[in-house]
Amino acid sequence: MKRTSVTLKDVQAVYGGPEADLWELVMGEQIHAGGMMSSLALAKSAGIASGMRGVDLCCCLGAGMRLLAHTYGVRMCGVDATERMVEEARRRTEAAGLSDNLEYRLGDVTDAPVKDGEFDFVWGEDAWCYVVDKDRLIREAARVLKPGGIVAFTDWIEGPRGLSDDEAARINTFMKFPDMQSLDGWAALLEKHGFQVKESVEIDFAVFVDLYMQMLTTQLTSDALRILGNDQALFEAMGAEMEFMRQAAHAGKITRGRFVGVKKG
Repeated sequence: MKRTSVTLKDVQAVYGGPEADLWELVMGEQIHAGGMMSSLALAKSAGIASGMRGVDLCCCLGAGMRLLAHTYGVRMCGVDATERMVEEARRRTEAAGLSDNLEYRLGDVTDAPVKDGEFDFVWGEDAWCYVVDKDRLIREAARVLKPGGIVAFTDWIEGPRGLSDDEAARINTFMKFPDMQSLDGWAALLEKHGFQVKESVEIDFAVFVDLYMQMLTTQLTSDALRILGNDQALFEAMGAEMEFMRQAAHAGKITRGRFVGVKKG
């Protein structure tokens, strides 16, 4: 992995401010590539079913949790380190009539405010790339799961062609990622912490970056500028970074992965 100096405070600044609104504008409230269809594919791979209790580590606005509660009738707890996200997740969950099924806790996912062995599954969607200590994150996933429990997540990862140090620094700094894991790297961490890896596969990514660029440069330009305080220079600078990322995605240097593991024991 190629590390940057990005910290949790940098991530909190993004999701506590207008940049989060920009990501929601182009990606929807789930704020992950593929939206609902990606979530349902992950749930199918993980065998999510009615009666299960799960925890979403880095739950953001709680949209994935609300989808799982609506679709499968699960009960969940969401943990996120950004107060604005937690407060908004609670508000939207109450508006959806799901407060009896879903709860939210403010906290660091590498020291999650939940009990040992409390859950049937751990969930994450395109968010663990923001976590500084990914080893501790997977250790926490193992801690909070019952024996035989499931960890299921998608994430932005370094692609099979790899990134140079300069490319990784540019993309990770723009995205506020401390680093990105690889397909094999995530699988190794899961195995290290007592999971049997059931799935570790590359999934679509470049097509979604194309979509976001098209939306920002055609349909949503004025909306994006409004969110950025009508700062044209900032809009163009961010656009240049997204174009660089788009090219890296098409070159196989950055992609997404889907991972499912079962806790042994």
